[in-house]
Amino acid sequence: MKHTFALLAFLLGILPLAALADVSLPGIFGSHMVLQRDTPLKVWGTADSGEKVSLKFGPRSFATTADENGKWHIDLPALKADGGKSHKMTIKGKNTIILENILIGDVWVGSGQSNMEWNLNQSEGRDEFVKAANHPRIRLFHIPKKQFDTPQADVNAAWKQCTSANIPGFSAVLYHFGKAIHADQSVPVGLINSSWGGSPIEPWTVTAAGSGKMYNGMIAPIVDFSVTGTIWYQGETNCIQKNGLAYTGKMRDLIEGWRRVFNNKSMPFYFVQIAPWSGGSYASGQLPALWEAQCATLKIPHTGMAVTTDIVHNIGDIHPRNKHEVGGRLARWALAKHYKSEGVIYSGPLFKAMKIEKSAIRLAFAHADGLKARDGKSLSEFQIAGADGQFMDADAKIVGDQVHVTAENIKQPTQVRFGWHKVANPNLVNGEGLPASPFQTENWTGGTGE
Repeated sequence: MKHTFALLAFLLGILPLAALADVSLPGIFGSHMVLQRDTPLKVWGTADSGEKVSLKFGPRSFATTADENGKWHIDLPALKADGGKSHKMTIKGKNTIILENILIGDVWVGSGQSNMEWNLNQSEGRDEFVKAANHPRIRLFHIPKKQFDTPQADVNAAWKQCTSANIPGFSAVLYHFGKAIHADQSVPVGLINSSWGGSPIEPWTVTAAGSGKMYNGMIAPIVDFSVTGTIWYQGETNCIQKNGLAYTGKMRDLIEGWRRVFNNKSMPFYFVQIAPWSGGSYASGQLPALWEAQCATLKIPHTGMAVTTDIVHNIGDIHPRNKHEVGGRLARWALAKHYKSEGVIYSGPLFKAMKIEKSAIRLAFAHADGLKARDGKSLSEFQIAGADGQFMDADAKIVGDQVHVTAENIKQPTQVRFGWHKVANPNLVNGEGLPASPFQTENWTGGTGE
């Protein structure tokens, strides 16, 4: 009996060591994944210190040796998209890992709070979209919610094929975005969802002190996995926290930090301007201030903004259910700016300049071809003020690609504002039907994304 217990203790003692000997990969690598095209790729993992590791991908073979800490990596040359051809990757050390059904295409990350997390099953048109969601060349990767004090090396998740069975719980905005990219570009698309309802921007941000706990747990493990870019839907919590114009700086910190850790200084970063909402948690003036901060973010190169003032069917719901339109509008930015697709109208009118002419103010816009009222009525939500700063409702008329604003009782106007309150539902759109963003002309800080 003593010998039996001694043998058992010995085996239990060496089993963990044996497990350490296995070559392993982080969760971001797996069967059904999409590898980013047209850029060098890094494959990494762990093994025993000094263990020889080989990797075979298609006809090419590579080899390396694990360092003293058991870490290894292999750099692959840039791969070309090949029409959705399925590939196999084999990694060998003291054990063998085989990954199958791998595609080469574009990988996009979707992040933010609940409106990005909001899944297809909760969204408008769910039955129709779920039924039609069998896309063999779109792949899904959903990162679970985890917070850590230090950057983590791995996530507990797996790649899945986009099917009617796998899509209902996945981010609706990210899915509709990816579907539009796939349809236009005819390349495989990998979608990585890393979002957390109610989260402010700060925990997602890379900081020297490592205080971004959501970044640490949900973004840091994938930063060496090459991607095309990011879409972002967040801001409601920071609006509740009364960040206002300060949100621009927070967005800059987020974008610059992610571009640095993903090693892509011009990584596309397209975001959603949060929707109007009647909830009491938004203090007076806070939502318009955050809208301006989001518009100002457009001054950062390689960014884009989808406006949502026109798709809110229930002003009391902070989660607009029309996620297919949001995803489609983000895709317009990607197609026009990153993919250089011709003829894509990617933004609604964005305020550019004003000129006072006697009792009228002339407003100029970017993305203003075909200005019109989407409902065929008079333009709504324009207000004008004189030197006293007291705003009153204004008459607004489209003149070519401009809007002329007047009010009978204001003979010397000084400024205009448009849709400048938290339940705004203005009707100014361009010829593509994309809505104008709310703005105010006094010390305006917004960009135009041109």
